[in-house]
Amino acid sequence: MAYEEVNLNDMKYDLELEAFTYECPCGDLFQITMEELEAGEEIAYCPSCSLVVMVEYGQSELVKAQERIRSADKLESVVPPAGAKAIAA
Repeated sequence: MAYEEVNLNDMKYDLELEAFTYECPCGDLFQITMEELEAGEEIAYCPSCSLVVMVEYGQSELVKAQERIRSADKLESVVPPAGAKAIAA
């Protein structure tokens, strides 16, 4: 049984984990990847405890999620990492 039902739009995309995440009461994060969503998976698991959430989404949410990932990837390639020094032209 799922701990909670969560809409995909309420989840955050984590570039490092390459997964959509949602805060778990244990302090860790529920996680589900785009590949899992595209395969029809609806359960996001927490790696630190036994809780799971049911992820609600339709085709329109899936398309928006794919756009969010592409935007995040573009932003990451433009924004230098923290502490990086600018190179003079």
